[in-house]
Amino acid sequence: MSVPTPFTAPVAVTPPGEQSSTTGPFTVPGYVSGYVPAWAAAPHDPTGGPPGVFGPASSFTPVVDLDTGGVIAIQVTGDTPAAERSDVAGTVAGLRAAADADARLPLVLPIPIHAVSAGSAGLAPLHEAMRLAGRRPREIILTIEGDLDPAGRSRLLAGVDGLRAAGYLIAFGGAGVRNLPLDVLADASPYVILIAPELVERAPKDARRAAVAEALVTVAKGVAAHILAPGVQDEAQLAAVRAWGVRLATGPLLAPGDWRPADGRVHVPVPATETSPNLSHLLGPRVQEFLMPAVTLPITATSEEVVSAFGTEASISSVILVDEYQRPQSMIDRSRFLLYMAGAYGHALHAKKAAHRIADSARLVPKTTPAIAAMQVAGQDPKRVYDDLVVVDEVGRCLGTVHVSDLIRHVANRPGH
Repeated sequence: MSVPTPFTAPVAVTPPGEQSSTTGPFTVPGYVSGYVPAWAAAPHDPTGGPPGVFGPASSFTPVVDLDTGGVIAIQVTGDTPAAERSDVAGTVAGLRAAADADARLPLVLPIPIHAVSAGSAGLAPLHEAMRLAGRRPREIILTIEGDLDPAGRSRLLAGVDGLRAAGYLIAFGGAGVRNLPLDVLADASPYVILIAPELVERAPKDARRAAVAEALVTVAKGVAAHILAPGVQDEAQLAAVRAWGVRLATGPLLAPGDWRPADGRVHVPVPATETSPNLSHLLGPRVQEFLMPAVTLPITATSEEVVSAFGTEASISSVILVDEYQRPQSMIDRSRFLLYMAGAYGHALHAKKAAHRIADSARLVPKTTPAIAAMQVAGQDPKRVYDDLVVVDEVGRCLGTVHVSDLIRHVANRPGH
């Protein structure tokens, strides 16, 4: 399998009179040497962009891990649904809005199904916007929205393969309501499947709708995809989502409608009674089922940049240092690293120097590794039992991290343990 050409972020140049900012995958450079994009030349107007291009202001919705209460990604949406568009202008607008809001966590952006099926030419504005924003494709989850024309099935799958080869993570939205055959989900092998908000809304009072949602959860587990429940409005819906075994969710119950990336953590109501999904039929789940987005920085990143990455979200437990091909080179554990920096002369000794000097080796596990085997890898070093495991694909690229505590909790809750 050939390795795709690596995504290269632009070099950030500090305007005269301003202090240089941290560079890296979570930094949005304001200027590019020799070129200033039109949307970077003037401050962003939050009320909207040019008519017919950017539309009304985008809104931000935190993607919440219901187990930990942490925000692991930010969903960016506009006033016009992606399913009603045929180009990537709305996707580019969301990327631009995230850059203006200094949203550093992974992004979930909608993209029309017609744009994906049309081929690479129509996706060029997206790639250019990514370059200007200093974002890496591995940090972007593109949610394909819209109904599939049966005649366009092969074109859609070819478009999905092209986006995945470029490094983007793929998701499908509106599952259970949109005209999207389940076997297409199997063939496309998405990273995330979003249950249609209509199902989440009606499921607590409609057993038939709940059955559809549960079937989608089963499909997602079978194709090794995460499942996300959007639009959770009340605790009855949250209880239903938890009962299905869904771990990721969005909605007004978890965060207000005016939530911004700078607001930080959200509130997740504690269930009145512990509800655990029936996992007895899962024999030896793979670590991919527990995969969480990784926070990555280039191997050349300084300790100061790592401190900045940890400061964006309290739930970030590790930073993975990768090479130009997104292959993990070392791992920085949050607790040990911050102790280094907080010690005597820690900041003076390490802040401006390469972080990999005080990093640990990354503990790699292939994405097909069973959970039990992954726990054995975690236990090989008694001093690092609870360090995150780094999951890699067939060519050694970082797919994400797995919290050892998640593996322990799953094994402990399985019947017979």
